[in-house]
Amino acid sequence: MPEPSRPQIARPALDPTDLALLAELERNGRLTNAALAERAGIAESTCSQRLRALRDSGTIRRFTTEIDPEALGLGIQAVITVRLASHGREQVRAFQSRLRDIPNVVRIFHVAGADDYLLHVAVSSTTALRDLVLEHLQGHPGVRHTETQLVFEVIDGAGLLPRAEP
Repeated sequence: MPEPSRPQIARPALDPTDLALLAELERNGRLTNAALAERAGIAESTCSQRLRALRDSGTIRRFTTEIDPEALGLGIQAVITVRLASHGREQVRAFQSRLRDIPNVVRIFHVAGADDYLLHVAVSSTTALRDLVLEHLQGHPGVRHTETQLVFEVIDGAGLLPRAEP
């Protein structure tokens, strides 16, 4: 889920140094400024300035930690499709606001097509999954239809930036 919106400055074109910084951070967001600067071949002060500019422009949205749901006892993951009954702006905003408060929702995608939302959830049991769907989704007056698919495995994709050759 994105952070609350913040003012963004105009985004200048990304140069090779910016792309190198972003590629390194995409692989390891815990790199120190010194390590990141060394890998990009720039001075630490330059690295700090560029990172600040990338954050201020909204290119870097946030730094986060990905937690294994199973470590928290949430061994069942699912993707739930949600179709709304109405698509008025206020109804959509109200529904989105409610989605953010549903426990165990990992990610929310507002999509085009037959369905309106895809929710990635992680729960402790099939009973918890059923309760989440019944209480928070099907119980909502604006929801016309839901469909739940169990996730067998989550596989990382290649990422947004090309991987450097070792």
